[in-house]
Amino acid sequence: MPSPTGPIRLSLVVAAVFAAGIAALLGAPALIPADTVRQAIIANVRAVTGLEPTIRGDVAVSLFPRATVSFSDIALGDDPSPALTADRLTAKLKMLPLLLGRIEPADVSLTRPRLLVALEPDGRSNWSGLMATLARTLKPGAQQAERVLSFSEIRMTNGTITVTDAAHGISEELSAVELSLAWPSIARSFGATGRFTWRGEAFDASANAGDLFAALSGERSGLKIRLAGAPFKLAFDGSMSQRPSLKLEGMLGLDGRSLREAVRWTGHQGLPGGGFGPFALKAQATMTGGMAAFSGVNIEVDGNIAEGVMGLSTEPRVAVKGTLAADALDFTPYLSTFEVLRSTERDWSRGPIAIDGLSGFDLDLRLSAARVSVASARLGRTGVAANLRDGKLTLAIGEAQAYGGVLKGALVLSKSPAGADIKSQLQFADVDLESCLGELFAIRRLEGRGNLGLSVEATGDSVMALTRTLSGSANLTARQGAIAGFNAEQLLKRLEQRPLSMGGDFRRGRTPFDKLTATLKIAQGTASVEELLVEGGAVRLALGGSASIPARDLDLKGTAALVSAAADAAPVFELPFVVQGPWDDPIMLPDAQSLIRRSGAAAPLLEAVRDRKTRDSIRSVIDQLDRDGIVTPASRP
Repeated sequence: MPSPTGPIRLSLVVAAVFAAGIAALLGAPALIPADTVRQAIIANVRAVTGLEPTIRGDVAVSLFPRATVSFSDIALGDDPSPALTADRLTAKLKMLPLLLGRIEPADVSLTRPRLLVALEPDGRSNWSGLMATLARTLKPGAQQAERVLSFSEIRMTNGTITVTDAAHGISEELSAVELSLAWPSIARSFGATGRFTWRGEAFDASANAGDLFAALSGERSGLKIRLAGAPFKLAFDGSMSQRPSLKLEGMLGLDGRSLREAVRWTGHQGLPGGGFGPFALKAQATMTGGMAAFSGVNIEVDGNIAEGVMGLSTEPRVAVKGTLAADALDFTPYLSTFEVLRSTERDWSRGPIAIDGLSGFDLDLRLSAARVSVASARLGRTGVAANLRDGKLTLAIGEAQAYGGVLKGALVLSKSPAGADIKSQLQFADVDLESCLGELFAIRRLEGRGNLGLSVEATGDSVMALTRTLSGSANLTARQGAIAGFNAEQLLKRLEQRPLSMGGDFRRGRTPFDKLTATLKIAQGTASVEELLVEGGAVRLALGGSASIPARDLDLKGTAALVSAAADAAPVFELPFVVQGPWDDPIMLPDAQSLIRRSGAAAPLLEAVRDRKTRDSIRSVIDQLDRDGIVTPASRP
């Protein structure tokens, strides 16, 4: 039968060891003076950070139930701007070295720390000493005496991090920082996780360096970064190096709910117009200094997706360059706040034009698309170059398939004391005039195909104000079309036979033409018609006069003629007329006196009307003619 003596002896030995350990823990405070612990921790922090610690508060040592040392009101670095201050630094001590009489912290926590990172023009900072010390400590093959890094984790609670760069006028502050920094002794990696508040928005963040020693010594190291907040989410997976300067290479992903809000969060002026909502960017990125190059770009804004290459620079100011191509683009969201006409289409918009957001950055972008939508306009294959510099935006249209033809030209937009300064040179070649003029000017009475050229400039704080200062020129040539709203040939033939037969509605039908030519000069909102000639079939129309662009009305005079098929033959019948009223629904009035003169029966009446003695006696006759629709109000005596 086995003797119980062996197990009993083993139990006694374990109990004795356990009791000795408890006794050692309880007696350690008496055996290890607090000042010794204090000096050991200070020496360790000095060796790890390369910064001189200053303890301005009390020191508390506790070895049971956990061995900790706590310092209140600590500062690292030189006054008056130390690199780090904290209300309290607490270090957990490693138990086994402690029992052997050595003071080695396992990890360090900072309560309400305040970190200052001051960048210098040469790229160094007030933390460069710490980086050098960590690199020396982690160097493979380092002597044991050089391995001063005894702890592998730092935690920050309710901290503040301030980053300044005096050379570039940068000062950023992260508040409510909850952060954990870890570099496990069994691995070469470094990890940081936590959250903070940046410019009023909360962010969750994490970073991981695959080789901490390589990263600290400037060599290439794997790097992963994640940053997520309300303004945007960012993910980077690649590598970093610091020789000769900081360089990041890898896949970059960036997205957010509103590009407009993200730009506003950065402190720049809000983007003009509408749109700029949900956005996403994926690209192979190379970032060094204040420059970033993106290849294999896939960018999406407001549902518009484009691919290509882009570049970003921050010095001397933010500038974006790129070449992008898309299958389809819809620019309607960006014009949603810009109204050209009021809903009635009878008056120009008086809403303010806001372009302040154009001054915050520079842009040089080349964009092509197979299909483009702008409000109700539909364009085919289009190539556009957008250049924004010092608040002046230039849109150069290399070629666009528009209104069944081709559009080329340029539009320049800039801010002026009066509001907006606009200059435009556009050439429409072989376009459908009904859709083109209808979309641009709400004129829908001209049919056919032709060419339209516009060269105008204006200044104002609204569309209405722009029309009042509009100056420049316009020319139009059309072929094989028609003017809707009246049939000139039918009307002229009827009046040729019966000059006073004006009864009924003559504002119907169409006037076909073979050729239409118009040349206009525009000055301060008034368009003077230098030439307007319509030729087709048996009809020829020639007009002159002016049009008020702000009032959107016409005041034209002209001559309509029935012509013979024989070359160089005199007109068969000519009739002067006027065109007045709104340009989308004008009234054409034939000259009543010419008609009366042509009528043999009515000519004596006209002479009698001019005679004061007989005017009253024939008024009743004129009234009767008026009621029958023969005489227009303009011809009354």
